[in-house]
Amino acid sequence: MTERITRHRLQVASNLCQFIDTQVLPGTGVTPAKFWKGFDAIVADLAPKNIALLAERDRLQSELDAWHTANPGPIAAGDHGQPNDMAHYRAFLEKIGYLVPVPDKVRISTSKVDAELAKQAGPQLVVPILNARYALNAANARWGSLYDALYGTDVIDEAKGCQKVGKKGGYNPKRGAKVIEYARYVLDRCVPLKKGSHIDSVAYSIKGGKLAVKLADGSNTSLEDNDQLVGYQGEAKTPSSVLFVHHGLHLDLIINRATAIGASDPAGVSDLVVEAALSTILDLEDSVAAVDADDKVLAYSNWLGILQGTLTEEVAKGDKTITRGLNPDRLYTAPDGKKPVRLHGRSLMFVRNVGHLMTNPAILYTDKAGEVREIPEGIMDAVVTTTIAMHDLAKTKKDAIRNSRKGSVYIVKPKMHGPAEVAFANELFGRVEKLLGLPESTVKLGIMDEERRTSVNLKACIAAAASRVAFINTGFLDRTGDEMHSAMLAGPMVRKADMKASTWIHAYERNNVLVGLQCGLRGKAQIGKGMWAMPDLMKAMLEQKIAHPKAGANTAWVPSPTGATLHALHYHQVLVSDVQKDIEKTHAKRDAQSEHDALLTGLLHIPVAPAPTWSEAEKQQELDNNAQGILGYVVRWVDQGVGCSKVPDIHNIGLMEDRATLRISSQHMANWLHHGVVTAAQVKETFERMAAVVDAQNAGDPLYQPMAGHFDTSMAYQAACDLVFKGLTQPSGYTEPLLHGWRLKVKAAG
Repeated sequence: MTERITRHRLQVASNLCQFIDTQVLPGTGVTPAKFWKGFDAIVADLAPKNIALLAERDRLQSELDAWHTANPGPIAAGDHGQPNDMAHYRAFLEKIGYLVPVPDKVRISTSKVDAELAKQAGPQLVVPILNARYALNAANARWGSLYDALYGTDVIDEAKGCQKVGKKGGYNPKRGAKVIEYARYVLDRCVPLKKGSHIDSVAYSIKGGKLAVKLADGSNTSLEDNDQLVGYQGEAKTPSSVLFVHHGLHLDLIINRATAIGASDPAGVSDLVVEAALSTILDLEDSVAAVDADDKVLAYSNWLGILQGTLTEEVAKGDKTITRGLNPDRLYTAPDGKKPVRLHGRSLMFVRNVGHLMTNPAILYTDKAGEVREIPEGIMDAVVTTTIAMHDLAKTKKDAIRNSRKGSVYIVKPKMHGPAEVAFANELFGRVEKLLGLPESTVKLGIMDEERRTSVNLKACIAAAASRVAFINTGFLDRTGDEMHSAMLAGPMVRKADMKASTWIHAYERNNVLVGLQCGLRGKAQIGKGMWAMPDLMKAMLEQKIAHPKAGANTAWVPSPTGATLHALHYHQVLVSDVQKDIEKTHAKRDAQSEHDALLTGLLHIPVAPAPTWSEAEKQQELDNNAQGILGYVVRWVDQGVGCSKVPDIHNIGLMEDRATLRISSQHMANWLHHGVVTAAQVKETFERMAAVVDAQNAGDPLYQPMAGHFDTSMAYQAACDLVFKGLTQPSGYTEPLLHGWRLKVKAAG
């Protein structure tokens, strides 16, 4: 039984109440009396609005279900005079309020946005906030060793004696030589010399405020553009590092002949450190399993530790234990030798709150009818995470470990369905600001463009929070899940592997950038793209993910600090601000209404298979893939409380899985089951067979609890089955209600 403390109409879990009173509020200038009175008022006023928004989701889904039942199959792209052609479909969506009028000339007015979001273009990390080590690693991933990233991944081929481990064990100098050559070519592309190549350098120094480079042939040269020289460390004649800038990102050439690599390098270069993860999202949502007050207090504590600069974690390194904390800022001497140069040492932190759907038993409240309810978790997150951020806002010393230097709080709000829900988030954060005495629009909003009703009304969504928008970001995974659930009754969906080739996805990715630029995000906010989900396949990432900056996105998600270091190279190859300007110029010459109509037609295309003629083998392959992925993720979530992890797929390729990927797999199986593509018996047999596969893949985990042979007692297995067999009735196809319910049962059982 949870111990609770009464604060007005709120019944607060005692550990959460004590955490807020004794750790969060001191130093903010907000007294507990004021805080709890204001918190209570926010819940009383806004919880009913939250509930009404969820009821509107249900109403619209009922309308969609009825329409698709009467008009099954794909939507005809043109106006063919049929009930399910695009003209009729759009008219129906407008009639029920799914599509809203497009507002004219929307321009964001967001101010006080840090350069990492407004000016620079670079990678973004997303990490579960419950894991302090991951949070610290992500914060410190602002700067990454290119040598380490290249040496430790498949970017450098292991053929011809270039294995990661040398013949005698340890470092392989042949592989190291490939790494060094690669890094020198990066320097040649980004900070070219007037003559010659960095490959031939034998010495670097600073002379008269300029870079002096001695080459192997005895000649001397300097930078083609000396404005790229930002500073140095050590003595000008023999610097220990030389700092450059290119496309707004920094590269730090480390010179240290005392190291093994530096000693063998003609110029003494021991590494090339690149500015990598400019921003990070610490996640309270899809990548965590936070179901009660204990979980929420841990999550909030880590956010507090990050913003106070006090979070540490003990990390084992061989037979030693080290204490990892937040990196300090990086200090250099300007090229003229007269003034210091300070660069931010850490990634700029967002916190992702939960969406509008879930409630949490950490706080109970009494509604106007006298019923005791769980608090809407998004309201709780908004109040607590913003209050915690006041510790960062209060810092004034230049040498303090700060997050925002502009005085802003950055919060990502996921899974919002349309402009009314964005307007509600805007109202919620406005109420929190008043409670805490913060200036209006201190809280900056990241809008996840990951639900269908948001995509088709994106401009109106941005308009609903025009003074707060700090980023918009496509979320292909949740967007796919919502695509399937919204049109669940239209017919059997195409196979998952074919989904990325669907008409709607191309329109979706294009529309996000165009609308963002139309609304003035260039130079003021981020336009982001989604995750590279295969952390072990970095060579493929380097080959493919350059498409994101080329599309005009000034950030994209990566699965690790190493991924951030490598993805940063793409922003040296592509100057995103120029791409955005070119898109704006091209778009300005086109008929805006015609282009909007064309993109909307694409966005509304439903990925129903026009002729579902898959073979029995193809159907089983799809079932196997989905069931294995569901079980592999759910067993860790429910049994161990692990919300995001690298889960081996059916081919033993590690994939970063979270609730968004789970939503796709479970909705896809539910869809095929509903339309008779597969039978309930097939699904059950597949789950039982794949349980044994997942058990074998986790055989090395001492905490793992096998599912095969324990189908009636394994709560994880039962949760996985529920996600499919109860998939049609889950709100918007979300997995959270079922996952949370089963996780709470596991915790209650001890």
